[in-house]
Amino acid sequence: MFSSAGRSWLLLTGFILFYIIYLLFGALVFSSIERPVEDKLRHDMETLKQEFLNQSCVNAASLERFLLKVLTANKYGVSVLRNSSVQASSWDLASSMFFANTLVTTVGYGHNTPLSDTGKAFSIIYALIGVPFTMLVLTACVQRLMYPLVFAPVSLLQRSGMEARSATILHFILLLVLVVLLFFVAPAAVFSAVEMTWSFLDGIYFCFISLCTIGLGDFVPGTHPTQKSRPLYQVAVMVYLFVGLMMMYLLLRTFHKMADLHGLTTLLQLPRCEESDMDDETQPIVENGHANQSSPHVRGKESSKTLDSGSQPSYNTINKG
Repeated sequence: MFSSAGRSWLLLTGFILFYIIYLLFGALVFSSIERPVEDKLRHDMETLKQEFLNQSCVNAASLERFLLKVLTANKYGVSVLRNSSVQASSWDLASSMFFANTLVTTVGYGHNTPLSDTGKAFSIIYALIGVPFTMLVLTACVQRLMYPLVFAPVSLLQRSGMEARSATILHFILLLVLVVLLFFVAPAAVFSAVEMTWSFLDGIYFCFISLCTIGLGDFVPGTHPTQKSRPLYQVAVMVYLFVGLMMMYLLLRTFHKMADLHGLTTLLQLPRCEESDMDDETQPIVENGHANQSSPHVRGKESSKTLDSGSQPSYNTINKG
């Protein structure tokens, strides 16, 4: 018979092995899907290059140098395909603010990168302060949303007659559906309508990559120079990213609290979700026998509270039965 610590280490080992297998599986799938497309594109580019060389007096070395400079400039947001006099700057106020937003939220699309050494050095200092501050602001916002979006709905479901664990599962599913609809499906429809080259799937893909802070950078909104109201659009995307990250964090916190209630964190010997999300919300929804046997001093202290603690539920203090 394994002890609790033994089971925890066994499960941890299993998770690590599954993680490695999962990475290998993903590598095989991505390689089988993307490599043929890459090979075809490389062959097409080589054919196009040879056709160009055959029709011009340019030698291969000159063409290579030209393409290298073009690709380097394109990486920094300067395209050779447009007249530079009408091309929108990648470092105007709105674009620079969008870059700063992707920097401190750790999304980091890579569509815009500092050109100068001074800009690179400032990016390090700016992110060093901005990233933890952004996380602090997100955490503070999520803490304010925990009661109206998590504790109160769970308490309402329980008062309707649902068992505590069933109520938390139903609440999490409803919250997940709400987040998917409001922060994935609806924005994807907007992006596919505003961005001229994006499909609905591209919009879903962008929302997922952004709100998971993966930030691959293959799809970046507001980069087309002829886009209408481009600065306003970029500001709207920044607001979407902040609120979306906040809701993703709220979803993760809710899942963690549900795992606490169902004993998963105890089984895996993981730290429990903080029991101090709210000042007075950590009193049990259902008082147990120990609470009734508390000293008169404690009962008097609790009765002096302005708010009824029993009406302010917390996942961590729901009776597990």
